[in-house]
Amino acid sequence: MTDSPSRFNQPLGGNEMPRFGGPATMMRLPTQPTAQGLDAAFIGVPLDIGTSNRPGARLGPRQIRDESRMLRPYNMATRAAPFDSIQVADIGDVPINTFNLQKSVDIIEAFYDEVLSHGTRPLTLGGDHTIVLPILRAMKRKYGKVGLIHVDAHADINEHMFGEAIAHGTPFRRAVEEGLLDGERVVQIGLRGTGYAADDFDWSREQGFRVVTAEECWHKSLTPLMEEVRAKIGDGPVYISFDIDGLDPAYAPGTGTAEIAGLTVPQGLEIIRGAWGLDIVGGDLVEVAPPYDTSGNTALVGANLLYEMLCILPGVQRRS
Repeated sequence: MTDSPSRFNQPLGGNEMPRFGGPATMMRLPTQPTAQGLDAAFIGVPLDIGTSNRPGARLGPRQIRDESRMLRPYNMATRAAPFDSIQVADIGDVPINTFNLQKSVDIIEAFYDEVLSHGTRPLTLGGDHTIVLPILRAMKRKYGKVGLIHVDAHADINEHMFGEAIAHGTPFRRAVEEGLLDGERVVQIGLRGTGYAADDFDWSREQGFRVVTAEECWHKSLTPLMEEVRAKIGDGPVYISFDIDGLDPAYAPGTGTAEIAGLTVPQGLEIIRGAWGLDIVGGDLVEVAPPYDTSGNTALVGANLLYEMLCILPGVQRRS
């Protein structure tokens, strides 16, 4: 789009209202009840009943919104100008059933079907990683099989957890089984830690995924990696799913399943910025659990990563 900025929603500026005041929305943007008329929408999914260790991600969307109050409209590194280019709003939270995971999955799926019916690209504030399965189901109906950039300490390809097929450690196995992903266009970055078997990550490779362990990322820029990723993913629709525990807990301790020796914050930025030019149809930032980080830094990082996802959406201009 080439319209003037006045046509599009703008974040409330820090010189109009103090940063600690104003609406508690993502970037202090306007709200609306549906995605109608929006190119992109911020959506919260306050669910953590799919977690296997520490709970608390249900509180993630609220704190990510709170910590987003420092974000300004223009990306000074990439010169992206999302609020000059596309219409964005915060459309609130999905009203999940906090006592029933399967019902919540169905609720999320129906919610995203409605969002996608407007041609809107959703950017999701999680919530635990279970939420990506119903989102990908809705994506499949809209776009067909999608590619995936998945940043995480864990592959999330368990066959089951305590006998349950749906939990935060199983979504990408279910997504493959249900035909939601194009396995040759999937990249998992940051996998690490201990496992139950030496071949725990091999199932991903067998599906055609490019698996990039955290050890492969140590001491280097990920800009060259993202050149490979863009070539692998190509021109089709692609979704970004970013688990905050993909980052090292030194930067993001507020999460439920922390693993040492992860990615740095600059590497996280390189991954997202390196996806510019791809057909990004949506993204999420999941597993922020505020009770384990009283500083709010984990949610602050999460808010910034979501802003970076907004900046690479198709249609966002870059100012020369």
